[in-house]
Amino acid sequence: MPATSDMIDWLATHVLEHEADVRAWLRRSSFNGIDADDIVQETYCRLSMLKEVDSIHNPRAYFFTVARSIVLEAMRRSRVVRIDALADLSTLDIADPSPSVERIVSGRQDVARLQTLIAALPQRCAQIFTLRKVHGLSQREVAQKLNLSENVIEKQTARGLRLLLQAITDANEDRREAPKPQDDDRRSLRQH
Repeated sequence: MPATSDMIDWLATHVLEHEADVRAWLRRSSFNGIDADDIVQETYCRLSMLKEVDSIHNPRAYFFTVARSIVLEAMRRSRVVRIDALADLSTLDIADPSPSVERIVSGRQDVARLQTLIAALPQRCAQIFTLRKVHGLSQREVAQKLNLSENVIEKQTARGLRLLLQAITDANEDRREAPKPQDDDRRSLRQH
């Protein structure tokens, strides 16, 4: 069964970026007689035959899991498995795909900054942007809800996005340009 264009798009968007990591893991591992190219190709074949991907919350972990399964099948077929190859399989740490505490805190800070930036937009622009991009309403739904034309919704959404991107760019430039303390300043800060 050939892969659909939606499946190909999903693979290109969510899985392809992790191929180098899978290949690196396969190269580092001691899988005797197992060709990394064959494993990756078979993994893509199996992924492309999936009927449903909405339940896959961590495509990277899923990619590794399918590749691992294929390696195990190949090892079972060969019937001769080196003990260090089994150890390499056990070191593959993909069981807990949840983000680290640092990543959660950073994400929350990013969301708070974005909320502040959206609140700073002109009122109508912020309202339209929030309905479209935060609440996920269609352009038509927002237009009907606010009794405005779809053209206005489209322009205000684009304006909001442009203003937010500019504000983020400006904030990043300000951080890069912020003066860094000199060595003498750091020493005096530590002494006090």
